[in-house]
Amino acid sequence: MRFTTLLASGCAFAALAATPSFAQQAAPAPQAAADIAGDEGEIIVTARKRNETLLDVPVAVTAISGDTLAKRNINSVREAALLSPGLNIASDGAGRAFISIRGVGNTLVGTVQPGVGLFVDGIYRPNTAYLNNPLLDVERIEVLRGPQGTLYGKNTLGGAINVITRQPGNEFSARGQASYAGPDNAWLVSGSVSAPIVQDKLAIRIAASHREQDGFINNVTIGGKSNPLNTDSLNATIRATPSEDVTITLNGYYDWIKGTNTPYARVSGPTNYLRTNQFNALGITNYRYRGVNAKIEAPLDALNTKITLQAAYDLRNTSAPDNDADFGPDNVVRSSGTDKLRTKTVELRFDTTLNDQFSTLVGLFYSKETLDSNLLQNIIPLARTVRTIDHREGDTSAVFGTLFWKPNPGWEVAAGLRYDHELRKATGSVAGTAIPSARIKSNQVQPKLTVTRHWDSTLMTYASVARGYRGGGFNPPNAPFRTYKGDSAWTYELGTKYATRGVTLSADIFYNDYKDYIGLNSIAPAVPAGLVTVDLNSGDIESYGFEIEAAFKPTPQWTISGSMTYQHSRLTDSSAYTRATNRVLSSDRLTFTPDLLFSLTSDYVVPVGDDTLTFSGGVQGKGKRLAATLNQTTPTFLKGYALVNGSIAYRHGPVELALFGTNLFNKKYFESYIEKTTLQLAGLPASDLGIIGDRRRYGVRASFAF
Repeated sequence: MRFTTLLASGCAFAALAATPSFAQQAAPAPQAAADIAGDEGEIIVTARKRNETLLDVPVAVTAISGDTLAKRNINSVREAALLSPGLNIASDGAGRAFISIRGVGNTLVGTVQPGVGLFVDGIYRPNTAYLNNPLLDVERIEVLRGPQGTLYGKNTLGGAINVITRQPGNEFSARGQASYAGPDNAWLVSGSVSAPIVQDKLAIRIAASHREQDGFINNVTIGGKSNPLNTDSLNATIRATPSEDVTITLNGYYDWIKGTNTPYARVSGPTNYLRTNQFNALGITNYRYRGVNAKIEAPLDALNTKITLQAAYDLRNTSAPDNDADFGPDNVVRSSGTDKLRTKTVELRFDTTLNDQFSTLVGLFYSKETLDSNLLQNIIPLARTVRTIDHREGDTSAVFGTLFWKPNPGWEVAAGLRYDHELRKATGSVAGTAIPSARIKSNQVQPKLTVTRHWDSTLMTYASVARGYRGGGFNPPNAPFRTYKGDSAWTYELGTKYATRGVTLSADIFYNDYKDYIGLNSIAPAVPAGLVTVDLNSGDIESYGFEIEAAFKPTPQWTISGSMTYQHSRLTDSSAYTRATNRVLSSDRLTFTPDLLFSLTSDYVVPVGDDTLTFSGGVQGKGKRLAATLNQTTPTFLKGYALVNGSIAYRHGPVELALFGTNLFNKKYFESYIEKTTLQLAGLPASDLGIIGDRRRYGVRASFAF
């Protein structure tokens, strides 16, 4: 949780009272999801920035097709998380998401750099808020588990998520979908058209969607709903092929998102599942995401090399005009704010085949991020307003390379190395007083070594060791430390994949040695007095476990698929946390990180003449999780849960009609939770805070594709 968002008002209240001169700102298995069919029906993925079959690539990767996402009523990466083993995502607002893979890369606050990288069509998204954005006309999602820094760069120490949109070609195609579900008036309409403009030379694709829902949390102070969501999305792709071997692709997107952040209810404990809160403001936040990117792929025949050059410019604007920052009916603290995030990236890659045994993939990368935020806090009992202006810049440059050696068809050794140079700066002001500038400079090396054995055309095993790294960040100027350093993880992994007619299986075991964990945002003594919220390195973690996912067809009409992850992630040394905060942790567990994740789905197709009737059912769940807490003696745990979904779909040619239900048994669970010590330390009325998960929905869906 971002205690800056949750506690800034309370801490500012306490700090102002103590030191008037200073205030602070405070599913189916991948094989069942058949993505792209190769010549023999293989699933093709780009996990190593090459087109490879899922069985060949020595990476723990799950591929979820766009058709599967639509079938399961999944509209964001966050919602797709339970279809991939090891991936854990939760959210407490339209622009906030918490993510980790195998307990590594935990990202709980928006100002901390992500520990799991999100890439859309190969372009890096620098903030976890993108995990909540609409998925529109998606070909597939690839979830790569374990450090991916050698190819994907810093901030992928837990793993990486690739979202690949559909590309236009020589065939005209059109897709559309509309759905309605109650009882919260959740409806969605989307469509896309792809067509050639000049046969074999130029093609275009345009897609758009609208989604809205009332939500299930009622405001009992001012009336209305506390967690509505309204999104619009538009994107387009132009693909040119001036010659047989040269491809030029231009993409553009625009997402409008209107929702609420941190709609917490005051609750009496982790089983008090209230669907009401007492805010005295609606807390609506508006987001605009937009960007353009281009990619050129061309051969360099003289060197037997494929060259790829891609560049992007992405923008996010946020506006929160009126927020209740004390989470209660009394008008104590109000806040408003805006921010602007700008990201520029460029990457150049050379994929070279040297001979039958050796090939290389080398490249250069550069990115520049700028963030400008303006926060106004109104401490009403003190008749004080505090404006915080924050400006941050980040420059990253990298050089990377991987050597692939295949001494014979059964073996492969891949050795990769990446060097990242990062420079970050922060300036700004609090209540008109300039904040001293701060800088972070780091130089990091991220290696990876993989050995693969293909026993035959159906079975492979691999072993790998890799290091991942995440960049550090900044704290307010009156914190006991202005900066915190990045964290890193060494991961050791053994895996196997098996695929034959009607059965696919992949499994792995892993061990993570996780250092300098950027942990739960906390409260520390301010300088010269009072309290301040800080991000910090909380200590070291040991994480180990196993993952398994499989799909099989007992009959030609029946498919069963599922996945399970067991991960034991524990803090082994939290002395860094104690030194920074003068406090201790009540548990060695990681916030919101369960030991168990699982998914099981079944699809049965009944022929009805030339048509089909498909019965689908599934269950996905999480085990017990530690809530966000600053209590030093008694940890608060959230119960595990399992959500059951189902649908019945009738297909006639390109048209499908379906009845569906989500959370069919109306399971009560918390999406996010903050224990009351947090508010006590902030000088606010003591109460636990919780956001309950969505209740049962049932509805109808119509779609077509031709």
